[in-house]
Amino acid sequence: QVQLVESGGGLVQAGGSLRLSCTISSRTGINYAMGWFRQAPGKEREFVATITYGGTSTYYEDSVEGRFTISRDNAKNTVYLQMNSLKPEDTAVYYCAVLAAPWGSRGLNDYDYWGQGTQVTVSS
Repeated sequence: QVQLVESGGGLVQAGGSLRLSCTISSRTGINYAMGWFRQAPGKEREFVATITYGGTSTYYEDSVEGRFTISRDNAKNTVYLQMNSLKPEDTAVYYCAVLAAPWGSRGLNDYDYWGQGTQVTVSS
């Protein structure tokens, strides 16, 4: 069973930064892409960023482009989300996910395994 463990969430003032981490607890045996999604209260879960298995391609939701950076360390089975210039509208529970294929995807339903989520709160 693949398990994902997220960390790094917290409370930060607008304009501040946080770095989220997500570690896969067991080897999947496949070349997998990874993604970050978020869900604000009363809203649907939405795509934030994705990265291919080799880390050579990344894709972002428009509102985070230029502020967030997704990266990965395959030797550590870990993906990161560096979040800079945070805004109150970035407040949400952030989830990492594994897609059992080497290419990334913006589609929530394409992902096979999910973490438990970590809360990010940005105060104004």
